[in-house]
Amino acid sequence: MSTLNKPKKKMGRPPVESEQLRSRAEMPLVRAVDAWAEKNGVTRAEAIRRLLQIGLDASKKS
Repeated sequence: MSTLNKPKKKMGRPPVESEQLRSRAEMPLVRAVDAWAEKNGVTRAEAIRRLLQIGLDASKKS
């Protein structure tokens, strides 16, 4: 059996329904997000996702 015909295993995040968001931020905000990410042991992208969710959850309570 040839190894050329075997499907490659996919690595990384599993596929989810999502859309890429792009935005610009001033450096003080970027540094604050990076500090939060480091403190919480996550990437910048994950920090932004979590912080957005925290903000949205807080707005539901008020």
